Amino acid sequence: LDAALLLARLLRSASATAALRARWLRPTAGITALALGIFGVSQGMAVPKPRGIDVEIAGLPPAFDGYRMLQLTDIHASRLLTGDWVRKVVAESNGLKPDVVVITGDLIDGTVTARADDFQPLGGLQAPDGVIAITGNHEYYAQYTQWMQAFRGLGMQVLENTHTEVRRGDAALTIAGVTDPVAARYDLPQPDLAAALQGADPHAPVILLDHRPREAQANAARGVKLQLSGHTHGGHIVGMDQLVKRANGGYVSGRYQVGDMTLYVSNGAGLWPGFAARIGVPSEITLITLKAAPIARE
Repeated sequence: LDAALLLARLLRSASATAALRARWLRPTAGITALALGIFGVSQGMAVPKPRGIDVEIAGLPPAFDGYRMLQLTDIHASRLLTGDWVRKVVAESNGLKPDVVVITGDLIDGTVTARADDFQPLGGLQAPDGVIAITGNHEYYAQYTQWMQAFRGLGMQVLENTHTEVRRGDAALTIAGVTDPVAARYDLPQPDLAAALQGADPHAPVILLDHRPREAQANAARGVKLQLSGHTHGGHIVGMDQLVKRANGGYVSGRYQVGDMTLYVSNGAGLWPGFAARIGVPSEITLITLKAAPIARE
């Protein structure tokens, strides 16, 4: 209101100045701001609902047609999103009965000791092909090495510029994962897709877990078929997505076709306590069903 009043004065608009000085306007604006704040925080702390998408992949082996991948990202277990909340997210995820769970970074905020009771429920995630995770940027801010050990202690397979294979008989999928660029601040390995794919089956489709979406074009050029990312939280609030996407290669929420690769950027399950609000950008648990792309006819 103060900024609008200043602008009205600069423009010498007597009518606008008078309107902005109305006695009812300031308390109404305050009440509206408070209501939006309460609503935004409540939406941010809500247990995310499942969102299902189908992704067609050229050359997908028939054995993986219908394969179900559950993506969690940006859980941000913290003093705000505690172990009880994480436990509900795990229960919601397990109820979808995925074939594999992948976590694309920012699992926590804080030290291993501080979050001892909050991250432990993640050990209850269940899928026949296990739980595969990568780091986001927030793991580096507090005890990166200890967190990698803690996640592995829960039975997660953590990919740090490495890959793993999921097999169905003779058919295979390669799931690769890279680190986060913030690693450079801590003299730790930076993202390296070439290293992550070293020794991978050249005939197996590659699914890449990359916390940030901004390298999607480069990853597509290296033959990745599906990239799963987070980091952006979908922009948090309607309209803010236009700002957030500028820092993330133009990608902020949902599905994108990048060359021959599909990129999916999840809004995330949780949120960073430093910006604890969502308005019009719901959190999500993403269930991705892989489909064999139709063979093009000559």
